Amino acid sequence: MGMDPRNEKAFKDYEERRMKVMHQPTNILEGKVAIITGASQGMGAMHAKGFIMEGCKVVLTDIQDDKGQALAEELGENAMYMHLDVSDGKQWQEVIKATEEKFGYVTILVNNAGYGVFKTIDELTEEDFLKTFKIDELGVFLGTKYVSESMKKAGYGSIVNISSVDGLVSAATAIAYSASKHAVTGMTKGAAVELGPYHIRCNSIHPGIIKSPMADQADVVEYLRQLEQDIPLRRRAEVGEVTEVVIFLASDVSSYVNGTQIVVDGGLICDL
Repeated sequence: MGMDPRNEKAFKDYEERRMKVMHQPTNILEGKVAIITGASQGMGAMHAKGFIMEGCKVVLTDIQDDKGQALAEELGENAMYMHLDVSDGKQWQEVIKATEEKFGYVTILVNNAGYGVFKTIDELTEEDFLKTFKIDELGVFLGTKYVSESMKKAGYGSIVNISSVDGLVSAATAIAYSASKHAVTGMTKGAAVELGPYHIRCNSIHPGIIKSPMADQADVVEYLRQLEQDIPLRRRAEVGEVTEVVIFLASDVSSYVNGTQIVVDGGLICDL
């Protein structure tokens, strides 16, 4: 008689092993300089922590200055916080200049800052759509535009765009969010082609349902709880499970990975 595929004890043992394997530093990012947007909390904060553990120098950016500054101080001398509205090109240039002065040329960019509003077409306003566009789409473009200049001086670089499964498929109430994330998918491919000759790679990560502040917004939490039951792995992802993929794409281990999309969703879009 075969083993019960729902063997809870075996699953618990697996979970313990999985958590032990995650976040074991190897200094895979040693000597690199990164800018991470939306880094004061959630995925961005976890990415920053993971990068520091891997020997990287990190500039955390956000508009939540108190949280960002506190985290940078916690992470130590290889971290610095700067205020950044990702939709403001001038602020991007100021951040890059300060980064180069403190740590050197930027070799990694993680376009992580994001905003989601989930409403029906009738409820969605022009303001909702434009705010989503400015943060999720324009912000990625400006980051890629200005940081790639620093990467060209460095001689290489890796841009990691945090998109979403909604950048590959879509859903009801996700029109503004999905439009911006589909745009990120397209920009990733275009940047990969244009910047590749400068040894700058550009890839996107497409998370599904993550245990993050954005996924806990009151207007989507019940929907996500129901959707969780449709995930083949039957759970939301830990933030660190996305960070592991970000570190992979930022590192030289993925040196020939360019212009691709990596889905981190537990199999969600395979069974929609």
